[in-house]
Amino acid sequence: MKQKGKAAALISALLGQSALSASLGGYPIAGTRPSERPAGAPVIREVQRSADWYRGALTGISRPYPASLGFLEDQGNWYTPFNRPGMLGRYDLRGWHGQ
Repeated sequence: MKQKGKAAALISALLGQSALSASLGGYPIAGTRPSERPAGAPVIREVQRSADWYRGALTGISRPYPASLGFLEDQGNWYTPFNRPGMLGRYDLRGWHGQ
């Protein structure tokens, strides 16, 4: 009985992976070979930071901006929690969530 459960779980996982792959519209799935970039994967060639991006990234921080925020000049298009609202209440130090 245990073998049937494992086989069903494996089949379910494979079907789920197949459905996910189809829903991605043909994009390669990263992570199967972590040391290699998948052939055909999208490549970011340029990072554009608009005034709106800077306004959002500097929400709740007053001038003069500390030198430690210099990292924003090197911030690429990858995820960073720094420019997204965090926790509510007393933990909302930058006022992302308003009053």
